[in-house]
Amino acid sequence: MAIDLLTQVLEALAYANGPILTAEIFPSESFTTVKSALDRLNSREMVFYKTIERDEAILTEEARGIAEHGSHEAKVFEAVRNAVEGLKVSDLPGIVGKESAKVGQGKALAGKWIKLDREKNILKANTDSIVDITREQLQNIGRTKTYPDTKVITDLKKRKLLKMQKAITFEVSKGPKYARAFVKEETDLTAEMLASGAWKNVKLKPYNFKSKGALTPSGALHPLNKVRHEFRQIFFEMGFEEMPTNRFVETGFWNFDALFVPQQHPARDLQDTFYISDPPRAEKPGPDPAAGKGDPGLDYEQYWNDIREVHEDGKFGSIGYRYPWKEEEALRLVLRTHTTSTSTYMLHKLAASPRPARYFSVDRVFRNETVDATHLAEFHQVEGVIADFGLTLGGLIGFMEVFFGKMGIHRLRFKPAYNPYTEPSMEIFGFHEGLNKWVEIGNSGMFRPEMLESMGLPKKMRVYGWGLSLERPTMIKYGVNNIRELLGHKVDLNFVESNAAVRLEKD
Repeated sequence: MAIDLLTQVLEALAYANGPILTAEIFPSESFTTVKSALDRLNSREMVFYKTIERDEAILTEEARGIAEHGSHEAKVFEAVRNAVEGLKVSDLPGIVGKESAKVGQGKALAGKWIKLDREKNILKANTDSIVDITREQLQNIGRTKTYPDTKVITDLKKRKLLKMQKAITFEVSKGPKYARAFVKEETDLTAEMLASGAWKNVKLKPYNFKSKGALTPSGALHPLNKVRHEFRQIFFEMGFEEMPTNRFVETGFWNFDALFVPQQHPARDLQDTFYISDPPRAEKPGPDPAAGKGDPGLDYEQYWNDIREVHEDGKFGSIGYRYPWKEEEALRLVLRTHTTSTSTYMLHKLAASPRPARYFSVDRVFRNETVDATHLAEFHQVEGVIADFGLTLGGLIGFMEVFFGKMGIHRLRFKPAYNPYTEPSMEIFGFHEGLNKWVEIGNSGMFRPEMLESMGLPKKMRVYGWGLSLERPTMIKYGVNNIRELLGHKVDLNFVESNAAVRLEKD
């Protein structure tokens, strides 16, 4: 900071009878420079200052021309007065210019400076002299940035001669320790000062124990991650195990066929699903290479054949879909459309050692959706499955009430629905207190025997499955109306950094 400005502030106060305005004394200095100087002087109690915000009127380029050369109407009057016999209306633009003729003629007529002979279409002067009020007003505004009559400001704004802008200035007054000279304070007590005794004569800067430290830049969790954390805590609290969901690319077999979704289903069309072109197809399902010795007790070839049969001719008490099942369609690679593909994989592994189990996942899925305020081509799915013996539909409804109750949603309704891989199936609706209406919050059902028995799971084992999006509860909790402001390149980083963690069971 330049010491010169500090001295100039102190000198200006010395010659003033009272407070000074920085906008008048230092018009060319930037806001930051002036404030830094005042903060430094204020910290020593040499000055006090307060911030004043005001609206300033700024002349446009046209207005600056009028202030220098005269208004359009004054130019028209001078041209008409100089024409002794009068001035034809058609000749006026050539003398004063098109813009001045267009605007000034009407203003000069309205002010009765000139008059129009309609028979001859000639303009004649109606007075010997005029006062160019518009020019005087603009000159005054150019100096003071304001005008006492607000009607004048409004009129000039309508004529697009003024534009308003916010301006900040400081009112500065003397403090209890005011002095005309600014003495630099030493911030460090050095060994040289102690050795020479110079410390006795220097002014040391006092410690400011109330000052705040600089903000340390840090990362911040995205709102989706905050809500995801809450979901994970609910699942862990209820005894669930998290499934590995690191495979964004799946085969049609795991994503559709193993879930008893027919190969002609609309969900498998190009307009709904993203297919991978390179490589064009995958190998048949087999043991996971990351599992080392593979998956003991699992016959993948038998699983493949059972899926084929249950689709083509029916099996395990089902008549199937009775269509020619194609191997190449099952081996096409897709960006997974749901995390149920991972649930299917985990349930198939469970068939090697059938037992009660609870799995969940929260991860990204992809669908060929038209992007709008509530839909994206990629979003996050929250999914849970429970495998056990003796499960019933009533048990699923009861569990849903407990699960959603932990999120603060206590009023639920269930509506029959259709899913290829669950029967019975239910859509879940919750009452939204803020919107004062019922909204769909999830889908659920019991996995079909065609899906479970093909895996090798016992005939008496039942599996609940349900899912919902992560984005919808996040948008509700954080008051976001457009999903593109939550996920994607339009996300405001200030929004990410400033929002606190969320508790789903609290408003």
